[in-house]
Amino acid sequence: MSIILNIDTSIETASVSIAREGNILISVKNAVQKDHAGFLHVAIKELLANSLIDLKQLDAIAVTKGPGSYTGLRVGMATAKGLAYALNKPLICIGTLDMLAQAAIQLPGQDTSSKTLFCPMIDARRMEVYTAVFEADMKEVLPACAMILNEHSFGEFLKDNDVLFVGSGAAKWSKLVKAANAGFLNDIDATNALAYLSYNKFKESDFSDLSYSEPLYVKDFFSA
Repeated sequence: MSIILNIDTSIETASVSIAREGNILISVKNAVQKDHAGFLHVAIKELLANSLIDLKQLDAIAVTKGPGSYTGLRVGMATAKGLAYALNKPLICIGTLDMLAQAAIQLPGQDTSSKTLFCPMIDARRMEVYTAVFEADMKEVLPACAMILNEHSFGEFLKDNDVLFVGSGAAKWSKLVKAANAGFLNDIDATNALAYLSYNKFKESDFSDLSYSEPLYVKDFFSA
């Protein structure tokens, strides 16, 4: 039995959920990215109250580690680490791009036996995205990176595969790519995917070290 609090403040729409055995019991979202910091603690309190679950009943705290919004990553990671430390519960860190890819793989009707590749994209302004490429079994074939898009991007993957581009960065990429085997999904709810991935890590006791866990910015972060 596992009850996991899942936190994602890394992308445009933040989500907080409580899941048992990887199945969502209750969740809440916030679509105003600049308000994620104010939303998070209120959302956790609300979920616990509405689910009648006490903090001490949680078996782990899971959080998306990035890449994504620098402010959102810091808020989510600090909150998750604080709760894990105070409650003496394990911390589980999930890559944001892994979460988005898993959400696409879990879409109804998705043929995971095909050669389709899954490419999550997070808008990093102008023509830049944070991205990675995964096979249907979540094997990473392009590690998380920051990429400035041009018409030749992802050519090696599109040559022999269908590729589903998913996330906030997919819209601007769709205006550049000419390949007929490129599919696009700009908006996707990844709440279930985060719960699924965190539960799998929990089962494997794949926990993160509280002392050394930090956001994955991909690019260097400089504070003022």
